[in-house]
Amino acid sequence: MEHELKELIKKCDLAIKQEDFDTLMNYYTDDAILVVKPGMIARGKDEIKSAFIKIAQYFNNSIVPTQGEMHILEAGDTALVISQTLLDADKEEVEFSMDRRATYVFKKNAQGEWLCAIDNSYGTELINK
Repeated sequence: MEHELKELIKKCDLAIKQEDFDTLMNYYTDDAILVVKPGMIARGKDEIKSAFIKIAQYFNNSIVPTQGEMHILEAGDTALVISQTLLDADKEEVEFSMDRRATYVFKKNAQGEWLCAIDNSYGTELINK
C-alpha cells in the first residue's frame, strides 16, 4: 500500500503547477519553513505563499514539480521524506539544479492530518552552498 504522504505530495505538486497557493498553504503547519534557495528561508504561511508566487514568476509561470523515487521514514507523528524532486519549466537558464534530492519533514496535527513543517527541495546540497 502506498504511503498517504505520497498522495499528499502529489496534491502539493499539482497546487504548485496550477498556482493554487491558497490550497497549497492548507498542507503546511503555521510555523513551517521553506528553503527558497540556499541562504534564504521563508517562515510561516504568509512568507511561504509569497515565496511560491515569486518562484512561479521566476519560472515564467510554467513550473511543474514531480517526484521520482521517494523514501518515507515515519516515527509517531513525524515523518522524514527523502525524494527525488524534478522541476520542469519554460526557462532555459536557472541558477540551481532542476533534479534535486529533497528532504521534507511532515507532522501530524490533532486531527491526524499530515502537514509539512520543513520544505527543503535542496536536501543535503545546502551543505555545499
